[in-house]
Amino acid sequence: MNVKGMAILLAVICATITEGFPMFKGGRCLCIGPGVKAVKFTDIEKASVIYPSNSCNKIEVIITLKAHKGQRCLNPRSKQASFIIKQVERKNFLKYGNK
Repeated sequence: MNVKGMAILLAVICATITEGFPMFKGGRCLCIGPGVKAVKFTDIEKASVIYPSNSCNKIEVIITLKAHKGQRCLNPRSKQASFIIKQVERKNFLKYGNK
């Protein structure tokens, strides 16, 4: 085999070996780090809870702040985050659970 043939063969072997491996080992979580413990309730415009999935293996609580102050990630183990998670679950149950 010539050099081109060896290079193509090597590329094919590498492609088949690495095809099953995830590119990002830690997943693609939206929150980096543990997040903040609390945010003023008056500053919260919207709260969203993202449950574990194939792309991220942890619960994420993302708070959108009023007055275009951006978003914050809450520590899902904090008291405020657990309260928000319960409220979101209750809201979802009332919206989808009665069907």
